[in-house]
Amino acid sequence: MRTVTAAFMLTLTLVCVESAFAQHAGPHQGHGQLGSSYAALASRTVKALSDEQISDLRAAKGMGLALAAELNGYPGPLHVLQLADQLSLTPLQRAEMQRQVDEMRRDARALGEEVIALETELDRQFASRSITPVSLDDITGRIGQKQAALRSAHLKYYLSTVTTLSSAQVRQYNVLRGYEGHPSHRQ
Repeated sequence: MRTVTAAFMLTLTLVCVESAFAQHAGPHQGHGQLGSSYAALASRTVKALSDEQISDLRAAKGMGLALAAELNGYPGPLHVLQLADQLSLTPLQRAEMQRQVDEMRRDARALGEEVIALETELDRQFASRSITPVSLDDITGRIGQKQAALRSAHLKYYLSTVTTLSSAQVRQYNVLRGYEGHPSHRQ
């Protein structure tokens, strides 16, 4: 239940941020004018997801889902590979990082497609006026579970990355990424 609640809060946050951007970019910005800042979003294929969000979900991009790890001293496997030379990774460490990246992308792509499918179904039910309180609870619960699983699919590789690197490599990673010296950063 806690995971579903966290996923719901993440979704709510993303929707609010996107809404704020849409409001500032909308055609009806003046006071007292009719219209909605959401009007430009009505033509979306999946109303709750932008084309960029759909693309990112399909490409297994991080979308900020692993910030809790990244900003607290847990290196991400993709970023470690990008910094492999500067971190003096061994051939074994490089192979392990590549394995983790490949697995994370596979898992995240599959989950991303499931999130897109569920959001599409939610949109379809509203568009067809077939949604009910029961189906609403069901589908939003399933969306929340998939979003939580997607976040976990990203975060779990940060846990294994930190155990694959030496403490000196983790410190160097944090320096290279610009996190060294930040008060919330722990080793």
